[in-house]
Amino acid sequence: MDRLLIIGALFVLAGLCEIGGGYLVWGWMRESKPLFWAITGGLILAAYGVVAALQPITEFGRTYAAYGGIFIALALVWGIIIDGFRPDRWDILGALIAVIGVVVMVAPSR
Repeated sequence: MDRLLIIGALFVLAGLCEIGGGYLVWGWMRESKPLFWAITGGLILAAYGVVAALQPITEFGRTYAAYGGIFIALALVWGIIIDGFRPDRWDILGALIAVIGVVVMVAPSR
């Protein structure tokens, strides 16, 4: 159980780094935010790579495939909280399917 908590926490932290860093770069490029946003975003995106590499899952492909499902759900949550995005039932169903896929890939003891 502890292993699954570590995996989950690292996936969430990696997702926040990737989405947060991407959001800052997006703001600089598309919303005329200051260059500082882009630089900070780039550093946070680099931190994402480090956090993702801390996963106890040994296979790179499995780690990134499972992370992709968490990323989908986190991106929707980010949109709701930060941008006021209102997901429809298809967005929610798609995220749920992706998270179920993560559980299928990661939950069995490896």
